[in-house]
Amino acid sequence: MDFKEIESVYFLGIGGIGMSALVRYFLFLGKKVAGYDRTETELTQQLSNEGAHIHYADDVEAIPCFCKNPANVLVVVTPAVPEDLSEYRFFQQQHFHMMKRAQALGEITRVHKSLCIAGTHGKTTTASMTAHLFKQSATDCNAFLGGILKNYDTNLLLSNRSDFTIVEADEYDRSFHSLLPYMAVITSADPDHLDIYKTEAAYYESFAHFTSLIKQDGALVMKKSIPVAPRVSPDIPIYMYSEKEGDFHAENICIGNGEIVFDFVTPGGKIEHIQLGVPVRINIENAVAAMALGWLNGIPADDMRCAMATFQGAKRRFDLRLRTEKLVLIDDYAHHPDELRASILSVRELYAGRKLTGIFQPHLYSRTRDFVGEFAASLSLLDELVLLDIYPARETPIPGVTSEIIFDKVTIQEKTLLKKEELLQYIENK
Repeated sequence: MDFKEIESVYFLGIGGIGMSALVRYFLFLGKKVAGYDRTETELTQQLSNEGAHIHYADDVEAIPCFCKNPANVLVVVTPAVPEDLSEYRFFQQQHFHMMKRAQALGEITRVHKSLCIAGTHGKTTTASMTAHLFKQSATDCNAFLGGILKNYDTNLLLSNRSDFTIVEADEYDRSFHSLLPYMAVITSADPDHLDIYKTEAAYYESFAHFTSLIKQDGALVMKKSIPVAPRVSPDIPIYMYSEKEGDFHAENICIGNGEIVFDFVTPGGKIEHIQLGVPVRINIENAVAAMALGWLNGIPADDMRCAMATFQGAKRRFDLRLRTEKLVLIDDYAHHPDELRASILSVRELYAGRKLTGIFQPHLYSRTRDFVGEFAASLSLLDELVLLDIYPARETPIPGVTSEIIFDKVTIQEKTLLKKEELLQYIENK
């Protein structure tokens, strides 16, 4: 679809982090933008201030007049929106042109050199690092990200002079199958979203299909040893990476005094003294993947050094919110057992010898059900656990699935089960 032909865009589920980047993109193009979300948030307030018309009740009458002509309106829908929503039914019955968020993003990737970063975890940080790397160089870029970059205080970066677009490729609902990557990265493939995929084999197959979408002159950069069999064309190169092995990797890693420094090894030589602006071990691999894309697209070594050192991270991705002699507070979005384990071990390494307390809210009933043992094992790496009730997001409750099934399997002695509304009082009392 040619976006030049549309005058207005209406978003169902406008407040999602991925949707908000598209909202800002269409506002940038000069389109009239409106939308519905069931909850008002700081993000929806920002979008309203930027020019979007937003309401919070499912009401066809609340749809602005400029979004009621099927001939010139595009409706973008998030997968989390139920099809029995009255506004959804209105647009469907009136034969509006409707797209999922990923399909709209896919149209953008078709006309740009798109660098698409996929993976169960690591994709937001890696995509954010890549975007910062390109933005800080003469190459420049556009970027659609799943987190707010602290360097720019936004999840959308725009350029009038660059053909590169950095995209976070989401595997939920097979969304990333709508993209057309010039180059792609796969950071990890640990089974998730089994409410959608049902089996681990289907999850791996979805990533394999994603690799088959890479353009003929592109490349695949893939984490070494992940269980995905790429299906790229024979003339598309595949590069492997990891922390210490592969076509791209790190060596001479030095961790201490709150800093991480290493040398970046490429197929064409070594770039020495890379310092991480967000110095946690899990970011070594993220940086290697981001710099691999930079190296493949000709970004100079000095630009890479500068970008990695000045990268402040994405909000809620190992986000240091408070740091005093007595207390360090880190906000992290880890919501898969392997992400939790990596975050906890990174904190252990960075703050050796300190007591580590984790406050964790499980995300989704289905994920809690599918990974109860894995969650308990990861959370048992803490010294103390405060476990909250499940955040349902798009899901309805599943009988018998509560935070308590994780809590009962956690092996540490210091553990507490709370409702979210009890948390602040609990912390104050301690």
